Amino acid sequence: MTRTRLYRHGTLELENFPVQDISDYVGDPDCMVWLDVRDPDSADFDMIAEEFGLHSLAIEDARHEHQRPKLDTYRTHLFMSAYAVTVAPDTGAIEASEVSAFITANALITIRQGEHCRIDRIVERWDDSPDLAKHGVGFLVHGLLDYLVDGHFTAVQDLDDRIEQLEDLLFEDSPKEIQVVQRRSFELRKNLVRLRRVVLPMREVVNSLLRRDLHVVSEPMMPYFQDVYDHVLRATEWTESLRDLVTTVMETNLTVQGNRMNLIMKKVTSWAAIIAVPTAVTGFYGQNVPYPGFSAHSGFWTSTGVMIGLSVLLYTTFKHKDWI
Repeated sequence: MTRTRLYRHGTLELENFPVQDISDYVGDPDCMVWLDVRDPDSADFDMIAEEFGLHSLAIEDARHEHQRPKLDTYRTHLFMSAYAVTVAPDTGAIEASEVSAFITANALITIRQGEHCRIDRIVERWDDSPDLAKHGVGFLVHGLLDYLVDGHFTAVQDLDDRIEQLEDLLFEDSPKEIQVVQRRSFELRKNLVRLRRVVLPMREVVNSLLRRDLHVVSEPMMPYFQDVYDHVLRATEWTESLRDLVTTVMETNLTVQGNRMNLIMKKVTSWAAIIAVPTAVTGFYGQNVPYPGFSAHSGFWTSTGVMIGLSVLLYTTFKHKDWI
């Protein structure tokens, strides 16, 4: 599962040529080579290390998955680890696919796992700007970073839309909607934490590539990398603000539930006070000792009038105070 490209003097000359022919071009300063390997095995890593003279520690990092996004500098090349991010349309779960890249003076080698990283989209970005190919390997690195960072930005925007939908459910009275808010809030917070681990270190990666002593980004390509860096900063700040927003949604949901509980308790207490009036009056008239109206119809009508009058008075008072 490999793809190859050869640029000579800034012009695409060959595509999908045999990997064995790379050694014929990699030593030519007028050539620029791209090699992509998907789901590599040990033999693929051995071939890459031999053809390009890569450091053993860089190869070891590429072999082991779940690396932190970073840019390591070696004597003859750079090693970059980053992630392509997608959001599941039905569940909103963050799916991150690791992409490793070796950057030499005139070659870019990409190592990826699975199909989440759409390599065709990266190739399209290169083909859309063929005039930039004359600026060296920085042209290839820019297309790769631009695709990855745009994926981060799209994921943040998708999560933002889902949080807005969640906010609309905050003040629903249905118990089912309350449970939905709780579940979605937890899922969004978990996805944002996962996205933050991918997006936040990219600032350091892109900023390091802009260093002039690395000689990766030529002067004409500098504005393009600055644009990518701006997108990285925006995605990072957006992710941080969304984390705070989800926390606010969760706290607001708890506050709303507490207010609903207080309202319920207020109504129950008010009705209990109203019910206590007839209980107290009938309890008083149920004594076994003589009292005014004892064993007389007047006593019955008096107690009934007292119960009705006090109950109506309490109901009117509670209604006026909006306790019922």
